[in-house]
Amino acid sequence: MTEALKVTGSIPVDLPVANNQRFLFLSKDQRLYTHSIHKYPAKFFPELPRWIIEKYSKQGDLVLDPFMGSGTTNLEASLLGRNSIGVDVDKFSRFVSTAKTTFLEEKALISAKNQLLDLINQYETKSFVNGIPEFPYRDNWFKPYILKELAYIKFTIQELDHSQEVKNFFLVCFSSVIRAVSQADNNCTRTVIRKKLNKKVSKGDAISLFLKRVENNTKGMIGLAQAKPKGDVYIPDDLDARNLNALVDDSVDLALTSPPYMNAVDYPRTHQLELYWLGFASGSLKELKQQHVGTEVVVAKDYKKLHKTTSKQANKTIESIYELDPRRAYIASKYIDDMESNLREVYRVLKPGKRYVVVIGNNLVRGIRFESWRYFKEIAPSIGFEVEKNFISGIINHFIKVPREERINDDHILVLKK
Repeated sequence: MTEALKVTGSIPVDLPVANNQRFLFLSKDQRLYTHSIHKYPAKFFPELPRWIIEKYSKQGDLVLDPFMGSGTTNLEASLLGRNSIGVDVDKFSRFVSTAKTTFLEEKALISAKNQLLDLINQYETKSFVNGIPEFPYRDNWFKPYILKELAYIKFTIQELDHSQEVKNFFLVCFSSVIRAVSQADNNCTRTVIRKKLNKKVSKGDAISLFLKRVENNTKGMIGLAQAKPKGDVYIPDDLDARNLNALVDDSVDLALTSPPYMNAVDYPRTHQLELYWLGFASGSLKELKQQHVGTEVVVAKDYKKLHKTTSKQANKTIESIYELDPRRAYIASKYIDDMESNLREVYRVLKPGKRYVVVIGNNLVRGIRFESWRYFKEIAPSIGFEVEKNFISGIINHFIKVPREERINDDHILVLKK
């Protein structure tokens, strides 16, 4: 493997890029403004979408991210004076991204923060037990004193005499501490308790950590407001990356995304504790999981036989997987079908001559290498795209723990031109 070209901080717009070239982009801005408002697995570092947006669009253009995640693309687009649309089937994604990209007036934010701190500081004098939600294995996930602290924090936010946008900002701050004060491993893709970690969560931890997050996130939001983003962000509730039916043909100037990896992250399970506390779920997550591209929620009748896709390269891989695990083979074929639907929809809404930039990693399925970028590259021309460029961005920071042999160390970047 050839040595990667290292780029630290902002990426020059005119950086020369050759096909198959490997880069190592070292981010300096992961905590800039509201980018660090909430942990989110496999999210963009800001410099990458910033570079792509600057390179392939101009001020006033419309940018689409069909797999929005935590809204990094949308925030960067707004800072660069581009309007944007963020699409995600995951309600939690939409909630975090909306708070991250909704610019709050400093005076109202500080007023709400001060009111909130006054209420939080009264916790020791309260015997507050209302508002603790019911959900599966709740008392295994949380110590009794943490349940009370979290319920009180949420109650105080809801009692604020401020707009719902302000309350939602603080609810995201609240959500950002939930995993840390639970008994679950802080960094695993699955929400699990690992006894070997011997995780210690003491009385007062939820309160103290929440106050710290409020302070940091408030500073980030004030900095964002002072940066005066000029682009509008639109995050609809009812769009799907596979069916962008509300968007008209030839209306988007640039599409940019990092879609889910096949078989890599179960987003509802990763965020299940946050979903329960925010009231987005109360029991089984099956229905939420079924909505996602790459879902593992499938039924036996679907994988009784081998399913083919329009990618010959993918089919060879899927056949090998099928010999070992028919279920995983079907999940892989459905993932390719779903991503083809997305490619077709993005092609439809893009203006002629404009680009769809896809950032995707490979992963292992039953020990077999599943090279998503190759399959997308093969499918794209049949839809009408020209594969203008493909290159590699090395990954050095993993928010989530995965076994070393399954770790995604490179993202492949496809530049597809309509």
